[in-house]
Amino acid sequence: MLGNYLIGLREGLEAALVVSILVTYLVRTSRQQFIRFVTYGVATAIGVSIIVGTILQLIEDSLSSKVEPIFAGTISFLAVGFVTWMIFWMKKSARTISGDLRGRLDVAVIAGSGLAVAGMAFAAVAREGAETAVFFWAAAHASGHEWISLAGLLLGLLTATALGVAFYRSTIKLNLSTFFRVTGVLLTVVAAGVLAAGIHEFQEIGWIPGGSHVVLDLTNQLPEGSALATVMSGLFNLTAQTTALQAVAWFAYIVVVLALFLAKPASPELPSAKPQTAPESVSV
Repeated sequence: MLGNYLIGLREGLEAALVVSILVTYLVRTSRQQFIRFVTYGVATAIGVSIIVGTILQLIEDSLSSKVEPIFAGTISFLAVGFVTWMIFWMKKSARTISGDLRGRLDVAVIAGSGLAVAGMAFAAVAREGAETAVFFWAAAHASGHEWISLAGLLLGLLTATALGVAFYRSTIKLNLSTFFRVTGVLLTVVAAGVLAAGIHEFQEIGWIPGGSHVVLDLTNQLPEGSALATVMSGLFNLTAQTTALQAVAWFAYIVVVLALFLAKPASPELPSAKPQTAPESVSV
C-alpha cells in the first residue's frame, strides 16, 4: 500500500503541479477563456490512463498460466524503467518546470490555439497517468493484494489533488527539491521490490537462472495469508522467499540509483556568480 501511495502522490503531484501552473498563469494574464481547454486535456488524459490500466488487467486475465509470468515480468521491468526515468527527470526539471510551462503556454495562447493549450495539459497528465497505471499494475501484481494497492494509489492521488488545489489557491509553499528528493529515495526502494518481483516471474519459467537458490526464507515468519505477510508484501513487496539473484538485484539497484540520484551535480564556480542559498519552492 505504501508503495502505491507514494507513486500516486508523486505522479499525481507532478500532474497537479503542471495543471495548477497552467490555470494560475491563465488567470493572472486574464486569459480565463482558455481554462476550459485545460479541463478538456486533463479529462481526456485521465480517461486514457484508466484505459491503460484496464487493458493491462484484461490482458493478464486472458493469458494462460504459462504466458502470464512473461507478461508480468516484462511489465515489472518496464515499470521500473518508468519510475527510474521519472525520478531523474524531475530532479533535473524541478527548478525550471514553471518557467518552461509558462513560455510554452504563451506561444499557444498568442497563436489563439485552444487545442494547443488542451494538448499541453493532456501531455502532462497523460504521461504521469500512463506511468502510474503501469507501475501500479506491476506493484499490485508483485504484492498480490490488488484492493489494498488500489486503496493506497487512490489515497496518494487524493493527497496530490489536495496539494494541487492548495498550490492554486496559494495557501501553501512546497520545497520541490526536498519533496522530490525524499519521495525519490522512497520510490527507489519500492522500484527495487518491483524489479525483484520481475526477476522472480522470469525465474519461475526458467528464463533467468537461480530460481532454486533461495538465500532468505521467511516462510515461518510470514505465512501466506497472514496479516504480517499482507502488510510486508503491500508495503515493501517483500515475499517469504528471496533468491540470491533477487537479493543482489534489489541491493544493487538501490545502491546505484541512490548514488546517482543523491549526487550533487558538478557545476564550476564562476568568480562573478552569486551563491544560491534560497531553497526551491512553489507557490502558484
